[in-house]
Amino acid sequence: KQEEAKKKKGIIRRPLMSKPVDDVYLTWLYKRPSYNVEEAVGMLKKFQELDFTHPKQYVYINVFLDTVLQKKKKVDPFASTVLLPYRFTDEVNKVLVFTENEQEAEIARENGAAVVGGVELIKWILEDEIQVDSYVAVPAIMPKLIPLRNKLRRKYPSTKRNSLGHDIPKMLQLFREGLEYTVEDERVIKTRIARVSM
Repeated sequence: KQEEAKKKKGIIRRPLMSKPVDDVYLTWLYKRPSYNVEEAVGMLKKFQELDFTHPKQYVYINVFLDTVLQKKKKVDPFASTVLLPYRFTDEVNKVLVFTENEQEAEIARENGAAVVGGVELIKWILEDEIQVDSYVAVPAIMPKLIPLRNKLRRKYPSTKRNSLGHDIPKMLQLFREGLEYTVEDERVIKTRIARVSM
């Protein structure tokens, strides 16, 4: 079986050290070219004009993380949210705020929270009556939210994810307008970051 598997693998083709002389060539013969960010973005804009791509077309990025550890252990895939300097979509996420303080609740409503409440929301969330994109909370209410830990899993409010704290406007901005990214296959992030016109 091992010999058969070796035969199936076939010839390993190693790319040539030289560069192709024109822009029509066999890709497996040459090393894949790489460009700096400014050059790559310039190329995207040029291609957009050549193939009539809509200027509002999304720009995607693939990030390969260096997750090599000293001891041979795998890094668990993770997800996080980042607030980009320039927004490229009008969509906003629905965010639920857990608080029993009326003053904090009012601040949350003023800053665009989809749902605001205390322990009375637990039943509705467990029964799937309330569905939102993110959950944020103030520290005072956390001991009462333990029944939701298994239900919310990754979305359960925590300081690690910046979804637990006293600064409600800041948390709401992050989760309403932020871009969530996920690490796939241990070290790859694939996400959209802008539009071609930006």
